[in-house]
Amino acid sequence: MAIVQGQRVLGRHVRLDEHLPVDHRLSNVYRAGAGIFGLFLIVFGVLGLMNRIGFFNTGGDTVIGLNTNGALSTLSIVIGGLLLAGALAGGNRASTLNMVIGVGFVLSGFVNLALLRTDFNVLAFQLQNVLFSFVVGVMLMTFGMYGRVSGNLPHDNPYWKARHLGRQFSR
Repeated sequence: MAIVQGQRVLGRHVRLDEHLPVDHRLSNVYRAGAGIFGLFLIVFGVLGLMNRIGFFNTGGDTVIGLNTNGALSTLSIVIGGLLLAGALAGGNRASTLNMVIGVGFVLSGFVNLALLRTDFNVLAFQLQNVLFSFVVGVMLMTFGMYGRVSGNLPHDNPYWKARHLGRQFSR
């Protein structure tokens, strides 16, 4: 493993990390994705808490077409706050946060799909919540990976430059 200007080069690929350059045009995409979904989740959570539903009420209540309870509303506000913080930070932080939270949403969709109609469904998920988790997860991952992860990045893209910088050095 060679070290090239503070970046670890594994074979011919550079890890995605904080040392990669920040492209301001792409930062707007990361910020928009995080901000839109962060605001939606906060509104959803606040509306859910305003209905004064029980914290772990498995009957749930419908808010904006999604089933919720106090626990899911609180969790939505926390995740929405994290996404808004990422939108304010911008750059690689927002991109990485979008990817991580997107993966979390997809995993949550699978876990809660398995828990539907069981006593362990403490977040009062219904099928529409599962589908929402999948859609939001994939969209957040797309926003986070936009311009960073692709086989066909243009040669003037800062991530393409960072990945191909190590090819001129021996392993």
